[in-house]
Amino acid sequence: MRALITEDGEPTTFIKAIDDKDSTSWKQAMSEEMSALHKNKTWELVELPKGRKAVGCKWISKRKKGIDRKIERYRARLVAKGFAQEQGIYFISIFSPVVKLVSIRLVLLALLAMYDFELWM
Repeated sequence: MRALITEDGEPTTFIKAIDDKDSTSWKQAMSEEMSALHKNKTWELVELPKGRKAVGCKWISKRKKGIDRKIERYRARLVAKGFAQEQGIYFISIFSPVVKLVSIRLVLLALLAMYDFELWM
């Protein structure tokens, strides 16, 4: 059994967002997201190789609220269903550059010592 719990009845699908009482706000948020994706050249349209399926996508909807709990804006994000991909078929390797804070501190301390700077805490 699966259950998706959202805050304040936020739509969980595209159809629910379009049928929602705030549908014009959701459509505007989706339009802004699509504009940003095109502007940033997030993807490139290519011919799908034979025997391959396209990776699906889903709209995630969120109402952003201010300190007074009033809705400030509607946010819609288009996300890929990456869990459907298989290694070796859809991609070769995974790389996620992550640096630990301790490593950054060590490098900064080494630079400070190298240039004889003082450190104040």
